[in-house]
Amino acid sequence: MLKILKKERWFFLLISAALLSCTSADSVKPQAAAKVKNIIMVIGDGMGPQQVGLLLSYARQAPHSVIANRTTALDRMMEQGRLGISMTYTGDALVTDSAASATQLATGRFAGAEMLGLDKDGNVQENIIEKARRLGKATGLVSDTHITHATPAAFAAHQTHRSQVDSIPEDLLATGADVMFSGGLSYWLPEQVDDKNSEQYRQLAQLTDNNIEIKSLRKDEKNLLTAAQQKGYKLAFNKAQLQQSEGKTLGLFAGSGMANGIVETQNRGDAKHVQPTLKEMSVKALEILDRNEQGFFLMIESGQIDWAAHRNDTGLLLHEMLRFNDTLNAVLDWAKGRQDTLIIVTADHETGGFGFSYSGVDIPKPHSLPGAAFGEGTLFQPNFNFGSPEVLDRIYAQQLSYRDIFSQFDQLPKDQQTPLKLTELVNRYTEFKITESQAVKILATEANPLYREGHISLGKKVVPKIEVNGAFFVYQNGNRENLLAQAVATSQQVVWATGTHTSTPVLVFVKGEEQTMRPFAKILHHTQLGRLMIDALQ
Repeated sequence: MLKILKKERWFFLLISAALLSCTSADSVKPQAAAKVKNIIMVIGDGMGPQQVGLLLSYARQAPHSVIANRTTALDRMMEQGRLGISMTYTGDALVTDSAASATQLATGRFAGAEMLGLDKDGNVQENIIEKARRLGKATGLVSDTHITHATPAAFAAHQTHRSQVDSIPEDLLATGADVMFSGGLSYWLPEQVDDKNSEQYRQLAQLTDNNIEIKSLRKDEKNLLTAAQQKGYKLAFNKAQLQQSEGKTLGLFAGSGMANGIVETQNRGDAKHVQPTLKEMSVKALEILDRNEQGFFLMIESGQIDWAAHRNDTGLLLHEMLRFNDTLNAVLDWAKGRQDTLIIVTADHETGGFGFSYSGVDIPKPHSLPGAAFGEGTLFQPNFNFGSPEVLDRIYAQQLSYRDIFSQFDQLPKDQQTPLKLTELVNRYTEFKITESQAVKILATEANPLYREGHISLGKKVVPKIEVNGAFFVYQNGNRENLLAQAVATSQQVVWATGTHTSTPVLVFVKGEEQTMRPFAKILHHTQLGRLMIDALQ
């Protein structure tokens, strides 16, 4: 009887402990991280476990993988590193967007959908860059999207909505990060530069060496490049100017988003290509920030992982993951042997619900195996097609993003914008062929079932026809790309669940001193991850 009572007591204690552990993320204070001089945060925008899985599958299984020794930068992170998991939901919703999620990372506070630098109630919150500057540290933002985009903006701006692109550059300047490298020149230029006969246009054309399209996306006459210079920033617009940078620098290397991962791969080693890579921007940022004896905080975003996943473009996604891998390898090379730096790699959320899957199409034929269990007359016969690793090489071989394929299609004369022409383009630039009948479906349209007058994404009355889960493909200008993805899905052995984000928890890789890493190696929420990072700055 006594033994039974003891067992019941232990059972009660275990249940009590379990219940105590089930409190909300906002009420749990994670164990404080040890203090550290430098923090480098690398964010793969949209990079859930599924996207990480694509990189690892390619590294280990592709017959002709371009990854040296089939070892990724994430493998290197785990050499004496630690792994955690983080939930990404916002203060009042199941699924986050990039602005709210990055705000939660930057401030350690719950945010509302599409807010920048505010808590869920709309109050301004100090971000980690502002804290680092208070501590006398250097700070930097690097992204392959544009510097006013949701993720980099969340680490500097305080706005009620991510679309307030006229105000975000001013917030970036007010925050005063020492280096800001990305695209987005058009958001810094006054409306007058659209006049190619104006003096401002001629000056900018000379300053940028005519390497960037000069066009304003502002709705006012403010020249924020001049404002940046008045605040002590040197300006850079190409790779050569970036390499010459030595101090406080604003580098804007594209009118809006920078070149995608496929283009970057194709231009590697081409002296005529003057736009720096994400890796090159990151290395230069580290070089500049490391000159501050007090240390630094640097956020690096591999942001176009998200863009590829929104469009369900598997080939482009692989190249974006390879760009992320190259950049992280460079960061690890820089930090090798240092005891004063914490590297945190995570995502703001997962995009697309990506995955390889097995199917009932092209089931392999029965064949013999040399093993003793397969004697004479016994054949190996899987019930389904579980996928051949050679498909990974074919995915890598894609020569144009889906977006660029449709850009070429739309530039054709109207009478040539036919299903046959689309078929020819897809079959020319990808390894996964479509038929003309499939192209007909890709180009089919319908009255917009989600139409909302004046809406930025849902404002068109006629849109591509998506027959399954159409409510989750809200970026309707790109829905032909999602339809192309559906057409080739079976031959790619790939499934996509959505054109938006999912609530899938994301991975947190950390590398540094053991006492600094330990608090991150658990199930967290992004607000907790943000607070740990903020608290770790000494």
